[in-house]
Amino acid sequence: MDERRSSGKVNSNGSGHRLWQYAPVAFVISGFTLGYVFGVQDYLSLTFLAQQREALRIYVDANLLWSALLFLVIYILAVAFSFPAASVLTIFGGFLFGWLIGGALVAIGATIGASILFLATRSAFGGFLRARVDGFANKLADGFRANAFSYLFVIRLAPVFPFFVVNIAAALFDISLGRFFTATLFGILPGTFAYAYLGQGVDSVLAAAQASGRQAQVSDLVTPEITIAFLALAFVALIPIVVRQIRKRGDSR
Repeated sequence: MDERRSSGKVNSNGSGHRLWQYAPVAFVISGFTLGYVFGVQDYLSLTFLAQQREALRIYVDANLLWSALLFLVIYILAVAFSFPAASVLTIFGGFLFGWLIGGALVAIGATIGASILFLATRSAFGGFLRARVDGFANKLADGFRANAFSYLFVIRLAPVFPFFVVNIAAALFDISLGRFFTATLFGILPGTFAYAYLGQGVDSVLAAAQASGRQAQVSDLVTPEITIAFLALAFVALIPIVVRQIRKRGDSR
């Protein structure tokens, strides 16, 4: 009888623990869903910035500290809830606060938001998927863990993959939070400040788009040359990783 009771308690505690481990990812999904239900995506666009740019500028000039804090919180939540608005919000930051302060706010907000999503995913699915990975995928996971900072740093430098996809994928490869946070923070700096700088001079682009009766797009600001520059930067950062791998193979022979 006592054994059955103790077994029931263990099972109950185990079930409760499993439910709690999904709570963070349930929070992220709920935030994402509620955001779209209430139309938050309509405010995270260059169209909204074009329509409200004068009012936003006046408010920020009158309430700089509060505006910076509010922007930081919005950016953290947007990234944590995986809203596809990182580029637009970075341009917002440059427009409202200048490329230096805006870029710094974006870098901090993006890193904290990415870390929240990373931890939520790792809590819910990391252990489950790692236990079922084998073969080539397992070797890939081992390689990713061994060079976690370098790989993440390169991926962050070249924004080829969606930001939220990298946040989720990294959690499945059992990377430490410290490495994830550091690689994300330093990896996104070049792109962050580049987009913030574009945002600082976006006013003329928005005005021209409004005058022509069309909606402004991120592509109006980001030229192919800028994208190529990011890719080239990532390629340069990848060279040390490739050299290390070649040396390891040479030593093993």
